[in-house]
Amino acid sequence: MKIGIDIRTLMEKNYSGVSEYTLNLIKAILKKDRENEYKLFYNSGRDIKNRLPVFDYKNVEIISRRYPNKIFNYLLQKIFKYPKIDKILGVDVFWMPHLNFISLSKESKKILTVHDLSFWRYPNFFNLRRNIWHCIINIKKLIRNADKIVAVSENTKNDIIDLAKISVDKIEVAYSGIDEQYKVIPRDDKNLAMIKEKYDLKDEFILFLGNLEPRKNLISLIRAYNKFKRDNFWAENIDLVIAGGKGWKTKDIFEEKEKSEYRKNIKFLEYIPREEKVYLYNLASVFIYPSFYEGFGFPPLEAMACGTPVITSSVSSLPEVVGGCSLLINPDNSQEISEAVKLIFSDKKIRDSLTEAGIRRAKELNWEKTAEKYLRIFREIKI
Repeated sequence: MKIGIDIRTLMEKNYSGVSEYTLNLIKAILKKDRENEYKLFYNSGRDIKNRLPVFDYKNVEIISRRYPNKIFNYLLQKIFKYPKIDKILGVDVFWMPHLNFISLSKESKKILTVHDLSFWRYPNFFNLRRNIWHCIINIKKLIRNADKIVAVSENTKNDIIDLAKISVDKIEVAYSGIDEQYKVIPRDDKNLAMIKEKYDLKDEFILFLGNLEPRKNLISLIRAYNKFKRDNFWAENIDLVIAGGKGWKTKDIFEEKEKSEYRKNIKFLEYIPREEKVYLYNLASVFIYPSFYEGFGFPPLEAMACGTPVITSSVSSLPEVVGGCSLLINPDNSQEISEAVKLIFSDKKIRDSLTEAGIRRAKELNWEKTAEKYLRIFREIKI
């Protein structure tokens, strides 16, 4: 069988959730499958070969086009429906790991991965440019044209059924995995000391890691941190560290920080390179992820794998993903978030219990299992 894969998300300079998902899953699939042929497609007006990962397998070929992306997406794929990507690649099945502009022939079997539908649930979380992009790409049509849809969680599956009006029979849930790099690091590892010094971190700190955008609920996190510091005299030397690249609508987040009486204890680290994240998780005393909505949510599981106790929201996919191995909070309630932070710092038994349970839960989700499910989908859709 000849399988095409859209790898345009791997063109990004800084990888985040979807690009890391795509990279890890493709690597796991290629590691298991040496029989099918894989044609990986991307388009770029510039030469970006050095930025793309290397897939050094005999059954893999990377095929590209050199159109400027705006012309390729908006003019060729959207308006003229040309070129048909499956015909360029000569494949029977085409898999899109992410929503994007695409033109495929009617003969091609189409598999689409949907990570979340937050832009439909909460358009107010996005800026005008993002909302226009979601509208132009015609996501409802993309979903309806797919022969098989893979949802990354039951929550996302339910959203697809509810918002896109898709039959349940067309959707399959395949949980994401956890990269093997996320693990407990020995305390004497020199890289821990190096990262601690590089980012000027204290012995104890609360960590958030993720893109900075309204959906992540960072304003409530800062307010909860203010209350935690105000109510607990012993928390004087505990900082709040917010790590992640700037997304959109971030002005209010930074204004909230400047209003805080503890602003000197609130540290923004910006984008963290992939290879440094494991050390940051290991150094943190507690990881907190009070997001309003996630299709899956990698950071809580990554922190769990590193032995860090986790606090996350009791909404969307997050309870499903953490599997009862974190403290769950109402993201709209800063008081509740503050009390959860206090509980972890003040109760060693709960802290140790969350650490042990989190490590177990993270081991249950791995890319090999995800790859096996996709390979079965590839086989079944071709029949």
